[in-house]
Amino acid sequence: MAAARALTDTAMTIDPDYILDATGLYCPEPVMLLHNKIRDMAAGETLRVLATDPSTARDIPKFCNFLGHELLDQDEFDGNYRYLLRKRGED
Repeated sequence: MAAARALTDTAMTIDPDYILDATGLYCPEPVMLLHNKIRDMAAGETLRVLATDPSTARDIPKFCNFLGHELLDQDEFDGNYRYLLRKRGED
């Protein structure tokens, strides 16, 4: 990830439909939990993921790209990673 953005970014102030707290977990657990959670969501719903594993900065964008979900925003501050995702629409 490039430079970390401030935690007050507009996209991160959106109230998500769900929050997934994966702090303290390490690869592959955060992405496994993400996959399970997003499968239970409706198309268009949003999810904020909280993590402390630096590998999520690589894994979560790849997850979104591969499965077609929209990564609305991501940031990192002091070892805390946050992501805002929107589940893709049904085909």
